[in-house]
Amino acid sequence: QVQLVESGGGLVQPGGSLRLSCAASGRIASINGMGWYRQAPGKQRELVATITKGGSTNYADSVKGRFTISRDNVKNTVYLQMNSLKPEDTAVYYCNANLIYYSGSYYRGPDDYWGQGTQVTVSS
Repeated sequence: QVQLVESGGGLVQPGGSLRLSCAASGRIASINGMGWYRQAPGKQRELVATITKGGSTNYADSVKGRFTISRDNVKNTVYLQMNSLKPEDTAVYYCNANLIYYSGSYYRGPDDYWGQGTQVTVSS
């Protein structure tokens, strides 16, 4: 009933930029926090950045000053602008949304939903 679809990943050289997008669709009543996480090969999934419904943001120390998270509450979309990319940023990036949705005549949640992941590779 709810789907998160990511786009914007790819291959980029060190120092380059990419912009990820994640659109939530379905019978959504309200979205609370949204965020981006990443998982590199052989490592655990880690937080990259989060944003509240009101626009307050939080970043991992490793991306502060290089990445910017934003959201469009009308489009139910969260973005991640990634600048000055480094090889260590290489990972599968996942978006997350904590949301309330309709099921039949009822509200359900809030529950966490995840996108399918998009590969970001930083290499020369």
